[in-house]
Amino acid sequence: MTALQAAGLRGIVDDGFIHVAAPKSSRPLPPPPGVRVHETRRWRDEDALTSGIVRTRPEVATVQASLWARSDLEASLYLVAAVQQRLTTAEAIGDVLERVQRDKRRRLLRSVVEEVRDGVHSLNELDFAELCRRRGLPEPDRQVVVLHPGGRAFLDVRWRRWRVTVEIDGVGHLRPDRWVEDSLRHNEIALSGDVVLRVPSLGLRIDPAPYLDAVDRALQRAGWRPDAPQRPSR
Repeated sequence: MTALQAAGLRGIVDDGFIHVAAPKSSRPLPPPPGVRVHETRRWRDEDALTSGIVRTRPEVATVQASLWARSDLEASLYLVAAVQQRLTTAEAIGDVLERVQRDKRRRLLRSVVEEVRDGVHSLNELDFAELCRRRGLPEPDRQVVVLHPGGRAFLDVRWRRWRVTVEIDGVGHLRPDRWVEDSLRHNEIALSGDVVLRVPSLGLRIDPAPYLDAVDRALQRAGWRPDAPQRPSR
C-alpha cells in the first residue's frame, strides 16, 4: 500500500501504517511506531525501484497489497484501482500473480485480473443465471431487447413476467462515459415499470449472497413464490 501511494494511488483510505517488505526469515529489527513489517517468500531484488524512495514496482506492490489486505473487497479494490489509475497493467499484475502458488486469495485475484482485462472473461449473464439456479430462483430471460423513448436497450437479465431487470456491471462500467450511458438506460427501464437492480460482477465474485437476496426480494414482491412450479419467465 505504501509503495502504491508513492506511485500516485488515490482514492483508497489506508490504515495509517507505513508498510515495509522484508525477505522471509531475515529477522528485521523491531519496527518503530507506525511501521508494519511483512515477511515475504516472493522477494526478488529486481522487483525494487531504486530512484527516490526504494520501493517495490507498482505491479508487485499491487499484488502484495491485495494479499495483505484486510478483506477480499479491499484486496480487489487495490487491484482495480491500480489498473484504472494507470499505475500498472492487468497483464503485469497477472505475471506477478503467477509467482503466487499458495494463498487463500490466489483464485480470487486471478479472477479479478481477468475481469479488468477489458471484460473479456468477466462474469456474465450465463454465470449469473447459474447462480440463480443454485439459489432456487426462476430461470431468467437473457439479453432481452426492449424499446424506450430513447431507443433500444439490451438488458443482461430480465424476468418479463415479474418485470424485474438485473444489469450486471463489469469493471468497464466504471468509466465516466459508461456511467452516463448506464444511468440513462436504467432510468428509462425503471420508468417503464421494471424494478432495476445493478449488480457489479466484482461483487458477485467476492460475495454473491447479498445480491441474490435482493433479487429474491424483488421477485417475491412482484408475485413470485419459491414453492410455485418453475416455468420460464416469459
